[in-house]
Amino acid sequence: QVHLVESGGGLVQPGGSLRLSCAASGSIFRFYAMGWYRQAPGKQRELVATITSGGSTNYADSLKGRFTISRDNAKKTVYLQMNTLKPEDTAVYYCHVEGRSFWGQGTQVTVSS
Repeated sequence: QVHLVESGGGLVQPGGSLRLSCAASGSIFRFYAMGWYRQAPGKQRELVATITSGGSTNYADSLKGRFTISRDNAKKTVYLQMNTLKPEDTAVYYCHVEGRSFWGQGTQVTVSS
C-alpha cells in the first residue's frame, strides 16, 4: 500500500508559477514510475507528466517547456514545477503511482486574475 499526499496548490495569477509536491509513504517509492495528472471541471482526467524510477520524463505535448517533473527518492517525493501558468491550467492536480491504483487526494490549482 502506498499513501500519496499532494500539496502546493493555490490561487495564482496568469504568468505565475507554482510547485506541487507529492509525498509518498512506504519503502517502495524509488522502484516506481510516478505521474501527475489533472482534471478540470467538466473534463476527463488527463496526463500532465510522468517520471520513471531512473528519472526519465515524459510530458503532455501541450505542456512541454512550461512544466517540469522531478523526484527525490530519498525524500520519497515527486514534484511538478509549473511556470507561465494560464487560466486553462486550472484543475485539480493528482499524483499517481504508474501502473498501480494509488492516487493522491488532489490539490486545487486556480489560475486567475
